[in-house]
Amino acid sequence: MTQYQLFATTPKAMEGILANEIQALGGKNVQQKMAGVAFQGDLAMAYTACLWLRTASRVLLLLSSFEVKSQQDLYDGIQCIDWSEHLNADDSLAVSFSSKNNAAINNTHFGALKVKDAIVDQMRAKFGSRPNVDTERPSIRVNVYLHNDTAQLSLDLSGESSHKRGYREVSIAAPIKENLAAAILLRAGWPEIAQQGGSLLDPMCGSGTLLVEGALIAGDIAPGLQRDYFGFLGWKQHDATRWQSVLDEAQQRREIGLNKLPAIVGFDQDRHTVTAALQHIENAGLQGKIHIERRDITDAAAKESWHKGLIVCNPPYGERLGDEEQAALLYRQFGEVLKQRFVGWQVAIIIANPELGFKLGIRSHKPITLFNGALECKLLRLTIEEKAFFEPKAKSQQERIEHISRRAQAGQLDNQAEMFANRLRKNLKKLTKWAKQNQVHCYRLYDADLPEYAVAVDVYQGEQTWVNVQEYESPKTIDPAKANQRLAGVMAEIPKVLEIPAEQVFLKIRRKQKSTDQYEKQGNSRHFHVVEESGCKFWVNFEDYLDTGLFLDHRPLRLLIQQQARGKRFLNLFAYTGSATVHAAIGGAASSVTVDMSNTYVDWARRNFVLNGIRDDHKLVRANCLQWLTEQASAKQKLQFDLIFLDPPTFSNSKKMDEVFDIQKDHVQLIRNAVTLLARGGNLYFSTNFRRFKMDQAALADLIIEDISAAMIPEDFARDAKIHYCWRISR
Repeated sequence: MTQYQLFATTPKAMEGILANEIQALGGKNVQQKMAGVAFQGDLAMAYTACLWLRTASRVLLLLSSFEVKSQQDLYDGIQCIDWSEHLNADDSLAVSFSSKNNAAINNTHFGALKVKDAIVDQMRAKFGSRPNVDTERPSIRVNVYLHNDTAQLSLDLSGESSHKRGYREVSIAAPIKENLAAAILLRAGWPEIAQQGGSLLDPMCGSGTLLVEGALIAGDIAPGLQRDYFGFLGWKQHDATRWQSVLDEAQQRREIGLNKLPAIVGFDQDRHTVTAALQHIENAGLQGKIHIERRDITDAAAKESWHKGLIVCNPPYGERLGDEEQAALLYRQFGEVLKQRFVGWQVAIIIANPELGFKLGIRSHKPITLFNGALECKLLRLTIEEKAFFEPKAKSQQERIEHISRRAQAGQLDNQAEMFANRLRKNLKKLTKWAKQNQVHCYRLYDADLPEYAVAVDVYQGEQTWVNVQEYESPKTIDPAKANQRLAGVMAEIPKVLEIPAEQVFLKIRRKQKSTDQYEKQGNSRHFHVVEESGCKFWVNFEDYLDTGLFLDHRPLRLLIQQQARGKRFLNLFAYTGSATVHAAIGGAASSVTVDMSNTYVDWARRNFVLNGIRDDHKLVRANCLQWLTEQASAKQKLQFDLIFLDPPTFSNSKKMDEVFDIQKDHVQLIRNAVTLLARGGNLYFSTNFRRFKMDQAALADLIIEDISAAMIPEDFARDAKIHYCWRISR
């Protein structure tokens, strides 16, 4: 029986899990490679791999390997294969091509065309006709991987990515792919727990991916059993009888496995994702096998009838300062629930920011690195037992600020404070000249230039000069006492260098406070001051809130909006204090709608409007922006805007919202809803502060998306090119 050289691809860091799967299926000569596993097997093994591998992306059958030092080498190497053995002249084909470190061909589109030409030229010469190209579901899909001077030519037996099981609704964005969900469960020991009758619970289940994959594993159900297309079905060497035998065995195992599933349960507070999860469960043929409830994380609890097992989840993550605090609350709440109600259970959490795992207050086993797309994540595995519990200690914000202020006044500084002062003088000399030339009155003077002094220093100039200082989080290796000493040095040197009274310097410590909302009040001084920017005036506050009311890094984008606004209809979503709307109105916008959920910030925006004489056609709306946008996007008579500014938070689980919002997971639908309100020829400006954000261009391929981030970073923020990302989007 013919033995084939096979290769299964998988996301980075999942090669070991995939290798274990292939060995369990009977693959021979299994060898881990970068982003995949090489192995050998007969045709039945190839079919079995396509049907049963849970963590693979694709299964490839190697046809040949040859040297490529020129474009002609590629063409000739492809023609060495007799393609009539693989497809008919009236069949269809598609080509996937990738190249790395090859001097002759580095354009993947050109390489794919060259491969296609070699195949169709050969078929036309033999039969007088040629196969058509079908990128969706071709008879065969040819895969070429060109690395250095060696090309690997394969048939893609999967046809499309194996993570597509057939149960997920296409219109619903997945926070994690199915093969990553399977990898999480396998590394968490779910197969063994399920065999012992343990339960599976996802308390933040979203659209149910982890639960469905958990049921497929526990029920011995092949993940590809729901699929109606594989790449080998149109292949001339396909053995339909053998394939049917593999299918029949899988179907029999499914029927047996469904009768021995343990309790599998999911909770989620969002009614829309609960509905999606129920639909996916039905699509997977698992009705009645997985229980879903709409329930908040704080209400998560196990029934007495459930055997202790595995809690698994993919919680939302936030990375901006205020967003981290909201996320931290969620993790603290989750940790308390686990400690109080789930002693004796195992827990597996996939997390983008490992620091948030500390907020659970439960020690974890060694974290495992996995990748959610391009985003590096950690899989935390916990055993819920009292000896693993701890309570992180931290001073409150106000206690620490008062402590540092006392040290600064007493002159209890470290001996390197003069180094910070010298850098501040140097920056002041440079930026004062730049600010004067560009009529900038509020700017960032210092941004962690020296690693020992990890703070941001912002200057605001109005009737007098104020300075807002924000501390960045210190590494755990830094002694807290040393960090306090250095911060006291910062607070002592700034008034000296800028020649202002110490009471005009304000310190914000955001990383150790108990607040969970970047918009929550920190004081009640009600001391507001007026500053100016590009002909616009704004109220700012340095004492009562974590943010002053004006995001300085968005200065170029606000100016761009002002320059483009004349005669336009402007929409400002997640508007904060309405500063972008003020710029649009001063720039001559015909009308505007400004939407924010916070009463405090809608009132602040109204005060900014009054300060600038803005009225009449400029409307303020207090509403949940997500809900407002969804309603407007689905309305029969849609509002239309020529200019839209969309600057959502990275993460929010505000009590004023019905659902948890996460920018990475939810940005596609958010942008699509906003675009429905965009008039023809209009521009949508989308911005985010999430440093690890990846725009899903493929899901928005019908839109024109231009990355303008570099142009939107002002001179005073040049040290931190990732302070925010910005795109111009049009139809």
